[in-house]
Amino acid sequence: MKIRNRNSEKGFALALALMMLVVMSVMGATLMSVVSNDHKSNGLKDTNQQTFYAAETGIKEAKRWMLAQSNLTPGNAPNVEFCKTGLFPTLGSAKTINNHVERKNLDELINASADETKRLENYSYEYFITYTPDANGQTSTPTTKTVSGTSGGDISESSSYKSGTTGTATYFTIYSCGCDASKNKCQTGNIVTALESYVSKVN
Repeated sequence: MKIRNRNSEKGFALALALMMLVVMSVMGATLMSVVSNDHKSNGLKDTNQQTFYAAETGIKEAKRWMLAQSNLTPGNAPNVEFCKTGLFPTLGSAKTINNHVERKNLDELINASADETKRLENYSYEYFITYTPDANGQTSTPTTKTVSGTSGGDISESSSYKSGTTGTATYFTIYSCGCDASKNKCQTGNIVTALESYVSKVN
């Protein structure tokens, strides 16, 4: 009659338990890493989308400002915090129309719940306007065109004008940036989305 060595079985069970513990720990760490990376990716995507919306808001506000002005003339280089001219490849030296630069947080424009307002205050826009740049990126002289209208209004991306009128259309470019200011004021290292929009005004 054979007698089994139970001590050897106990040693095998301990080794198996330790191996299972290591495998489960590795699987848990891998799962945590995947979840963490997915969370970061979704957060970054949301931030990029919000800065895009902020830049679009800047374009909308710039058009509203332009409509309220009776005179639009070039001034000095834009005094900006984060909407740098280097973000726009077609722009060389910029002369800002009426020396106007505007920057605001989204919570200053949008009425929302307390939680949403707290989130909106983390996103800013900044814009400036120039004459549409020439082939060399210069904005000191206006690009104009004599137009005879069929329909439309003063400022339009599609260049439509009032019926039966003839006038001179002057072309402008709005440069707008949205920024994630959740950590601090917009500066190097923050996410910035830059947009430009061409508009015209008929005199």
